[in-house]
Parts: sequence; structure tokens; C-alpha cells
Amino acid sequence: MKADMDRKLRDFLGARTARTFADVLGLETVGELLRHYPRRYLKKGELTPFDELEVGDQATVNGRVKKVTVRSLDTKAEIPLTDVQKWARRKTLTKVVVTDGRRDLELAFFNQPWLATKLTPGTAALFWGEVTMFRDIMQLKSPGTEILDDEDLSEAEIERRARPFRPLYPATAKLPTATIERSVKIVLDSLDETLDDPVPELVLRREKLLGLREALQKVHLPETEKDIRDAQQRFRFEEALVMQTILAQRRAVTDALNAVPRPRTAGGMLDEFDQRLPFTLTEGQAEVCEEIFADLARPHPMHRLLQGEVGSGKTVVALRAMLSVVDAGGQAVLLAPTEVLASQHHKTLTKMLGDLAEEGMLGGAERATRVGLLTGSLGAAARRTAMLDAASGAAGIVVGTHALLEDKVQFADLGLVVVDEQHRFGVEQRAALSQKSGENTPHVLVMTATPIPRTVAMTVFGDLAVSTLTELPAGRSPIQSSVVPAKEKPDWLQRAWQRVREEVGKGHQVYVVCPRIGDDVKNAADEEGEFVAGDEEKSSKARPPISVLQVAEALAEVLHDLRVEILHGRLPAEEKDAVMSRFAAGEIDVLVATTVIEVGVDVPNASTMVIMDADRFGISQLHQLRGRVGRGRVPGLCLLVTDLWPGSKSYGRLDAVASTTDGFELSRIDLETRREGDVLGVAQSGRRSSLKLLSVLRDEEVILAARQVANSIVSVDPELAGYPTLRSFVRSALESETTEYLEKT
Repeated sequence: MKADMDRKLRDFLGARTARTFADVLGLETVGELLRHYPRRYLKKGELTPFDELEVGDQATVNGRVKKVTVRSLDTKAEIPLTDVQKWARRKTLTKVVVTDGRRDLELAFFNQPWLATKLTPGTAALFWGEVTMFRDIMQLKSPGTEILDDEDLSEAEIERRARPFRPLYPATAKLPTATIERSVKIVLDSLDETLDDPVPELVLRREKLLGLREALQKVHLPETEKDIRDAQQRFRFEEALVMQTILAQRRAVTDALNAVPRPRTAGGMLDEFDQRLPFTLTEGQAEVCEEIFADLARPHPMHRLLQGEVGSGKTVVALRAMLSVVDAGGQAVLLAPTEVLASQHHKTLTKMLGDLAEEGMLGGAERATRVGLLTGSLGAAARRTAMLDAASGAAGIVVGTHALLEDKVQFADLGLVVVDEQHRFGVEQRAALSQKSGENTPHVLVMTATPIPRTVAMTVFGDLAVSTLTELPAGRSPIQSSVVPAKEKPDWLQRAWQRVREEVGKGHQVYVVCPRIGDDVKNAADEEGEFVAGDEEKSSKARPPISVLQVAEALAEVLHDLRVEILHGRLPAEEKDAVMSRFAAGEIDVLVATTVIEVGVDVPNASTMVIMDADRFGISQLHQLRGRVGRGRVPGLCLLVTDLWPGSKSYGRLDAVASTTDGFELSRIDLETRREGDVLGVAQSGRRSSLKLLSVLRDEEVILAARQVANSIVSVDPELAGYPTLRSFVRSALESETTEYLEKT
């Protein structure tokens, strides 16, 4: 019986084994099993020190026989070595003790008494098998052997004799790697010689890749390291091609949509705004703006990602794009993830525009518009006014939260949607806004202050054109960061609070950030002990996270003469706005807050940030938070407080943040510490990523090559009618968790 990739495993492995594969690993077809690639390979002759052997591994050792005994399994009596040949047809157990010179390992051979005459004490040999433990003695189960008859063999010769490689698979106790290996070999032996390949033949030749049948043979049953490299390279390209084809199809769909061109208009509000700018745009800002203006002038919708460092000037770029659209007769929406950030954006845009935002008001500019604000907590009258201004077109720019997505919110002529911190919104929410523009699709600009490595941008955001701001505008002050090991050096934390007092004494302001609100401080977890500034008795991993309310209460005593207030997401909107307004006006010295101040909050007089339990935040989030200080002429200071001891992995992450302010470098470090599923957003799903060998962090050349091929294919055959196998793979990937994540971006 011949196997193709769609055949069920039960046809080759039997119903019981096939059911185990389905239940344990979710593998039901030949193709799914053969793409369950080895996680690594054990090579015969590669010495594995006995003290590094782990139970369950298929291991190979190079050892010397120390002792050999043969026993009858019926009588339990030991058999003299001179009589072993007489027991060839009886049940026996031959035990061989081998050593690497430091530790011993026991090998058990059933019904092979004759081995005692071959594996005599002093014999050097290769042994391989599954590592087991029996009565506290480590053994090799059903081992294979190869006697090294020449004691002077070179390592190269031993390595040559040790081939082929042994594949080790992702396995479980119910489905060990040995069972998977045997099953794969059964299926491979039955596999058709020619298979439908998702990678076109012309591409295989041009990229010098193995065909599917040969690649499957070599990835599972390699003879050389080159076999492994060649096979894995082929499957990395295949995975990249499928994903890049999906993204190319999305770009093609977007390019086919209609949008109202919004070319830049001379003599409009944008020109007036540019003339009033109190600073010169950086070269990067100017270049990105020109890219956006070119996109807006096209009759097809812009889909562009704008990424840039904290404080790199994304807001100015977005505002110039919005003004260009308003000058061309359209409206622009800025969608923010929180009310605090929406209010902050509204105030920032209004302040930057001045009388250009006062259309119809006394003192308003001759050419002006209105900047509306629409959030869920607005009062009925204010909400009614905001909705009327949006629907009538009086508000050329509308800033808001999810409230903008409601059906009853309408626009006169929506031309541009700007999404801030885009990772917090799903594609459905972006689509809900896009549908408010009638028959034409609005242009879309999504922004993030979390730097994204190029390979991730090409994969996770590959359906978007990417613009990057790397320069910081002139006038931004440097930020010094330090780790404060509060448990190891409690006096350092005391010094941190002294430094807070000194900064306030100089007329500056301070953020203190905590990972939890703490409005449940009376729960059982908090009964373990109140938090006292400078006296953390428990490690941050052994107690609940430090909270805003705990810290604020402690600082009310430590900094009793300073104005300390709190800010978190559960406060009423009016109270949040009032607190931020007072802080921006310099009426609050120390603001104890959650990550609600992570993005968008701009108080140039804030010079210092103390982050409590800093090890509970991710690298990128710490970098985002740190960007709230040093925004004026005063140098910034960020203190990362932790109970961790130096030397731990998490402490090393904090050291990395303290060592550089380069967000792209920190993003690379952050992503390299994650598994591929984390990068693609599927680690918490409980389902498999469709990427098994491809790394979106390391395989840039493969992704680039696959991207070019995908673009070429989709440009002439967007439905993949001439590529049925690739189309099938694309359809399967669209059902995977990985692509589900891509849909949300």
C-alpha cells in the first residue's frame, strides 16, 4: 500500500497506534506525522558523558567494558561464561557494566548470551539505546553495540562508524521518541516516490532546495549533517513561503480596494501648521511623512505601520497626515486604547494646532477645523456634541477609544484611521471603523512605540508597509537607568527614596510605577505583611505584586512633606483626567501609578521614574515606561527595583534594560528570550504554531527570498489557481493559531 500525504495514519500504523498519535500529539495523517520533525539528533560516536545522561533520552556512549555476567531468567542462576553458547536458545539476561573512566553504566541484553564472548572486560565499544533507571541504577534499554576493534581509532573514524544519526522527536510518556521513530520509518517506507510539492519546481531549482520526498527522507533518516541542514533549509523555506503568500494575498486584496485619493493641498492647514512648528523635523520624520503623503494620494487605501522609539515624534507625523487628509476634504480618526491616552492625545493635538483647532470660534484661524473627543465616559451632552461634529464633518479630527466603534457613531467623510498602540486592537475593530466610510475604504496608519525587528515586521506585519523612526528629536535628554536590588542591598532602596526627594527639591516630578492597583489589599495574600518602603521582607516571586495603594500609603510617611497622589485604570474618568491635569501642571510631586502612564503621557518636567517589582514587567514594557521621563531639558533617571538576586535570568533582563536605551536592541533581546510561539502570540493558546523550523528572528534571508517568490506568484495568480498544493497549504495555515494571531494584527 502506497502512502500519500493525505492518507490516514491508521492505514499504516493500525487503529490503536493511530488513535494514540491523534490523542497525544494531534497527528492524524501521513503528512502531519512526517512534518513532526525531530527536535534534535543523536549521533553515534559522539561521546555523551555518563553524568549527563537523562532518563528517557535515546543516547549514544563510547565506553569500555568493566564487567559482564549472564543469568538464566528461569532459574536466576549465574551462567559460567565458558558455557554461554549452550544457552543460545534459552531465556537469559546478559548484564554488561561499562565505564567512561568516571562513572559506570549498566546495559541489559535479553536472550543474547553470546555477547558475553564479544564484550569481554577491557573491550571498547559504542553503545546506544534508551536511558532508563532500574533499582536506582542507570541503564541502556535494548542497546545497540559496535565494537571498536582498533584501540587507536581516530575520533573522525569513530564518528564515521557512528552514522547514521538518530532522530529525537518532541515526545511524551505515552508516545516516546522510539515509537515515533519506528512509525515514521514505516510511513516513509510506504511513501510515494513522487509527492505534490507546495514549493514550485522552478523555485526549488532556483533556490537550490530539496524536493519534498527527498527532504522528508533526509530530515527523518539523515546520513550526514549536510542531509539535516539541507532538509531543514527546505522546510524553513516552505513555511516562510506559505506565510508570505498569505500576506501577499492580503496586500493584493488591499490594493484592489477603492479609496478616495487625498493628495496634499498647497496653502492649507498643513502648510500653516508647518510654518508654526517650533522645531525642525528630523530627517527620518520628513522621509516618513513623504511616504505617507504618497500613499494618501493613491486611489487605493494606505496600510502602513509606523514604528518608532518612545519620543521619536510619531505624533507629529500622524498629525501632519491627518491635516493633509482634512485639507483634502476628509476626516481623520485617532483610535487610542485607553481613555487616559485618548484624553492626552486630544490635549496634545489641540495644543499643537492652537487656533487651527478652533474652527467657528472667536479667534480661530481662517482655515481651521475642530478636534473632537469621544470616549465612553463622556456625559450625555458632550457625547451628543462630539457625535454631531463627527457626523456633520465639523470635526475634521476625532480622537477616541472603543466608543468610536459603536454603530451610531458616523462620519461625514472618513478618510484616514490612525490606530495608536495597534497591538491592543484586533482586525475586527479596525474593520468596524473602516466600514464607516461608505463604499470607499479609508487609509489606515497604525503606530507602535514597541520597536519590531525587521524579520518580525516582515512576518507578523507583512501585509503592512513599514516605516521606522530611529532618530530622537533634538532637545531630548538622556536617560540613566539602574537596577536597585532591594533585597540584597536594602540601603539602595532607601537611597532611591532620598533621590526622589532630591529631584522634587530641584523642582522636578517623579513617577512611581507598580504592577498592581491593590484595591483588594485586605485579601488573604496581603495579610502576609504590609509593604514598607525600603523593607521588603519577601521576594517578589513569593508574595503578591506590590500595589499602588500599598506604595502610596508607605510613601505618605516616607515622603510625608511631598504631594503624593495615585493614578490607575479603575478611577472614574473625571478623576483620572483631574489627576493627570494636576500632574502636568506641577501640582503633584510624586505620582504613584500603574502602567496606565505607559504610553502617550507627556510631562516634560518629570525627571525620575521608580519601577517597583520591575522583574514582573517585560523588557519592551520597561523601555516604554522609561520613555515617560527625560522628555524635557532635564536628564531622566529610571530606577528598576527588584527583590531578585543578581545572577538570575530575570535579573539579567533588568541589567539589559539598564545597559542601553536602544529600543531596537532591547526588542531583539526580548524576543530572543522567547519561544517562537510567544513571538507569534500562540504560546498561551494550547494549539500548535504552523511554524516548526522557521525562526522569524533568525531566518531573515529565508523570509526575504520567500517573500519575493510569494509576491511573484500572487502578482500573476492571486487565487493560486495554478498552484493547487500551495493553495491547500495556505488554506490549512489560515486555520492555524498562528494565522489567527496575524488576523488580529
